Amino acid sequence: MTEPPLPLMFSQFGGLYQTVGPLAEAGLRVVVGLALVPHGLRMTFGFFPNTGQPLRNVRMLADYLDKQGYRLGKAWALAISTTQLVGGPLLALGLFTRLAAVPIVLFLLVSNIERWRVGKYFWNQLGLEYTLMWTIAAFYFLANGGGAYSLDRLIVGREF
Repeated sequence: MTEPPLPLMFSQFGGLYQTVGPLAEAGLRVVVGLALVPHGLRMTFGFFPNTGQPLRNVRMLADYLDKQGYRLGKAWALAISTTQLVGGPLLALGLFTRLAAVPIVLFLLVSNIERWRVGKYFWNQLGLEYTLMWTIAAFYFLANGGGAYSLDRLIVGREF
């Protein structure tokens, strides 16, 4: 059972909040999903070669993961690439939103562990600050679905 909404301090803004809220939610979903794509393009196909680790294809990513202790690096590399290049756009579109969010959240949880191991908290020390924010944002869509402006809602008429 849902709780009644809390009264607003400035009730005259209620209509604005009801209008802007779903748009903000859709904007966040699009940004969270699409933020994964450049990373997937870099590590899978060699796009953006002057950024990040020098990982330019799945084989290089697999070798790196094996060296970091993630056995079956090839399987992990394929899972990471698929999560970023398929899951990211699905989340951005709000299509199979919760299903797409599962591997994204799991991937980001592991990334947080790695970031903590490398640099603890602060992003400028390669810590988890940045990935933690993205994890919480992706988890929001795992818990709440794609929202009013999603393909799930448009095609199926309800949240996936």
